Amino acid sequence: MGDKNNNRQLALPLLIRRVVTLPRSTKRLVMLVADGFALPASAAIAVWLVRPEIVTTLPRWIWFVPLVVGVTGLGVSGFYRSIVRFMGFELVAAAFKTMTVVAFVLVLGVSWVNGWSDAVRASSTFWLLGMVYLVGGRLTVRWFLQSRNGAGDRVIIYGAGEAGAHLVTQLQGRGDFVAVAFVDDNIALRGAVINGLEVLTPQSLKDLIDEFDVTRVLLALPSISRRRRLEIINQLEQLPVHVQTMPDTADLAAGNARVDDIREVDITDLLGRDAVPPNPKMLEACVAGRSVLVTGAGGSIGSELCLQIARLGPRRLVLLDTSEVALYMLDQALHELAHRKSLNVEVVALIGSVHHRERMREVLETYGIETVYHAAAYKHVPLVEHNMIEGIHNNVFGTLNTAEAAIAAGVKSFVLVSTDKAVLPTNVMGATKRFAELVLQGLNQRGSSTTFSMVRFGNVLASSGSVVPLFREQIRHGGPVTVTHPEIYRYFMTIPEAASLVIQAGSMGTGGDVFVLDMGKPVRIRDLAEKMIHLMGLTVRDEDHPDGDIEIHYTGLRPAEKLYEELLIGNDVSGTDHRSIMRAEEDFLPWDELKPLLDQLWNACQRLDCNKAREVLLRAVVGYSPTKEVEDLVWRQRNAGTRVALGGKVTPLEPRRAAAPTGDRPH
Repeated sequence: MGDKNNNRQLALPLLIRRVVTLPRSTKRLVMLVADGFALPASAAIAVWLVRPEIVTTLPRWIWFVPLVVGVTGLGVSGFYRSIVRFMGFELVAAAFKTMTVVAFVLVLGVSWVNGWSDAVRASSTFWLLGMVYLVGGRLTVRWFLQSRNGAGDRVIIYGAGEAGAHLVTQLQGRGDFVAVAFVDDNIALRGAVINGLEVLTPQSLKDLIDEFDVTRVLLALPSISRRRRLEIINQLEQLPVHVQTMPDTADLAAGNARVDDIREVDITDLLGRDAVPPNPKMLEACVAGRSVLVTGAGGSIGSELCLQIARLGPRRLVLLDTSEVALYMLDQALHELAHRKSLNVEVVALIGSVHHRERMREVLETYGIETVYHAAAYKHVPLVEHNMIEGIHNNVFGTLNTAEAAIAAGVKSFVLVSTDKAVLPTNVMGATKRFAELVLQGLNQRGSSTTFSMVRFGNVLASSGSVVPLFREQIRHGGPVTVTHPEIYRYFMTIPEAASLVIQAGSMGTGGDVFVLDMGKPVRIRDLAEKMIHLMGLTVRDEDHPDGDIEIHYTGLRPAEKLYEELLIGNDVSGTDHRSIMRAEEDFLPWDELKPLLDQLWNACQRLDCNKAREVLLRAVVGYSPTKEVEDLVWRQRNAGTRVALGGKVTPLEPRRAAAPTGDRPH
């Protein structure tokens, strides 16, 4: 008996699925046949209700009027091209116009046989019956299909504008979301009904969530400012719902996303800072019509630099990276972009390392490079700390090699992508990046036709190693979310914004400039983690909330990691022509003082002497204050059981001499 009941319960949904999945042409034919029977029947019923005895006396052609005129009118109005599940106001408009025309023709036909009084009454009745059938019938079918297809999450749409209305229409064709209401700040929209959903106030959100068992709120606000979006997100964060968003206007306009591509709230929305529109003249100054090289082109910043540069009209764009996979993917993306946007730019992808001085000179001279964006660097703090010699080689001598090759090749502009970790560094990565800045400042002081400048900024969102994708993945897997310290703060900026400002800052360089980007206010990482947990509809589990969903686990600061990052050495800073770019006036070492330190650092690297390398970094970089012993993994393994002092003074074992260098020290 139970099996029979189950079969009955499954039969109707199965039948519905079969009907819904019929070909569009078949479903259109079914509607045409149904309307072909129903409209003449409605006319006959209307006449019978008015005067039953004349039904049989009217000429037969009268009954063909609703059939021919009605079906034709509905077809012309696009009634049969609409999908029943998505029908909205256009359904009512098409039915109204068609039924009005048919009723008028019917008045003429009936009055010709039986007088105006009966004709008007019969036609009015027919109009009402036809509207009930056409509109009421299809709305009933739409409701039934949606209710049967509504096992998905119940959602509220925040934003009842054009984007919100379009989003609801798209969601009605999906089984994973069921929209139950709109909320909107616009007083003029309150109480309105859009696509069958009432528009309510944001203040009613909590009651709506409880009443309809809502699990998600979808933001349909693609064009509001980030500051206003942050205010809304902060309000929603307090509610037990998963907050998601539709793509922004730029992605929709570019065809990179559809309205119903529901996404997690972009982390940039949590910063609440509106990006400053770029200055077109600054963007083009060092790029348009030039041959441009980007080192580290396959990295997070390097690839975005390339994508933006390609749109600015360079004559040639040369990509240099050691990763063939990253280089291949970027090369493909740039050629696809050039084809889609009809860009007249030569793209050259080269595998190469900034370690190789002669290779760099060859590339710069062969391709007539006029502008260099030097983004090649090792940036991951613990990894560079554990691979000290390679970090120095790449970040310091790679910069020196590329800069000297630029001078030899007559490059006009050279821009170093630097980091906030170069300021009063506690780690090797930050010390090497500050040393790289000193190299360019020293070369500029020595005298050069190449204009050297540096652009310093903090963390970029969604870059390799960023906490944001890590947190999101940890939350999806049920936690814990790992944070190094409850009071650690970091500056954040989006990759596109950072790349745009790097290009613009380079245009303002006069020689040896250190530009600092306005990163807004630093963000406490703990707050960021908690906000991401709340916006995914979950709660934090801690001592005060033992029944929470996700625990935040504090792992302790990593080797040489700081609680706070600074952007300036000292306070001597001035504005520029761009309100998000500042010029820092900082002390540096003249070339005559820097060159001996470079020689000593080179020799230490050739001898794999981490102690000596640290000594040189300490003498060259103002404020370098390592917090622990040398952390280079190979060095520690080779000197197992010995202690290396913070100042690099204790060397219980003589450093092992490396094989003879394969080339001279850079000079």
